[in-house]
Amino acid sequence: MKKIIRCFFIFLIIVCGFFAWMIFSKATSFNESKKYLVIEEGKTGKASVIEAMQQQGITSHTTLFSLIGSGIGLWNKIKPGKFEIKKDDNLLTILKTLKNNRQAQINLVINKLRIKEDLAKLIGKNFSTDSVSVMNFLNNNDSLKNYNIDTSTVFTIIIPDTYTFYWNTPLRKIFNKLYDASINFWNKNNRTQQAAAINFTPQEVYILASIVEEETNHNDDRAKIASVYINRLNNSMALQACPTIKYAMKDFSLTRIYEKYLTNPSPYNTYKKKGLPPGPICTPAPKCIDIVLNAPKTDYLFFVAKADFSGYHHFSTNFAEHSKYAKEYQKALDEYMARKQQNAEEEK
Repeated sequence: MKKIIRCFFIFLIIVCGFFAWMIFSKATSFNESKKYLVIEEGKTGKASVIEAMQQQGITSHTTLFSLIGSGIGLWNKIKPGKFEIKKDDNLLTILKTLKNNRQAQINLVINKLRIKEDLAKLIGKNFSTDSVSVMNFLNNNDSLKNYNIDTSTVFTIIIPDTYTFYWNTPLRKIFNKLYDASINFWNKNNRTQQAAAINFTPQEVYILASIVEEETNHNDDRAKIASVYINRLNNSMALQACPTIKYAMKDFSLTRIYEKYLTNPSPYNTYKKKGLPPGPICTPAPKCIDIVLNAPKTDYLFFVAKADFSGYHHFSTNFAEHSKYAKEYQKALDEYMARKQQNAEEEK
């Protein structure tokens, strides 16, 4: 009898040890450093969560997970969301993560965006709101009126930066945070007062900065380009900004703006429409906004890319000088395109 009892206790210790090992050892079934478990709205029941864990490759120990989950009363406490699971997490850690609703924080990294579809895809990819809902929001003036913007100026409240949210943060709350960040940006360093000093509103500065952003990557040249556009606006001249033509045509791969493109009836065609376009053509970097606010005082009215394709520009105060530099650039560009075409034919 004693031998039977001793064997039973040994067996019990082995079983307990096995379950302890199962609970406290690595329980994940993926090789990446981490994965995200997404639990959707309306799918927080046991069967749905277990299915999600299997489909998303979180753990293969779903039976034990289910049993322990029932034992600790997990299934009526799970909330929808996105949960970070690390490679070496054990079952107990995963269970606690879900039970305590420790949702992962997701970074919305905004760099340069050109069209609303870009923003919709970015949000749809990272959060529970799908891109179609985002587009409906962006194209609805009633949705945007609380932010003092419309469907054309919607990007003016977006300052490129990294913003942190939970996966299931409602779209309205995402925009509330973007709007608050925009207000803080303009209040900081007297930017609103700087805009007023050059007779611009913050929205107008943003729109102009978006054009300057697309003209070149050289900040020293951007300052001069900003001065040219400010001078043109002050002299009631058309901006004649090539990046706005690319935006009007929704073709950002264009390397050359032909005469035929300048007849485009779009309100973003600054060759036909005087003044600023109705909205920004991209989300400019904060640095570029500051460049516009601090643009130097110049007499420049014209600029054209240098013939060495360095990304820098020649600046002129009169059309005759500008025309000379423009011809140099056009000649260099013609020669470059001819060489490119010849090389392409030789490779066939």
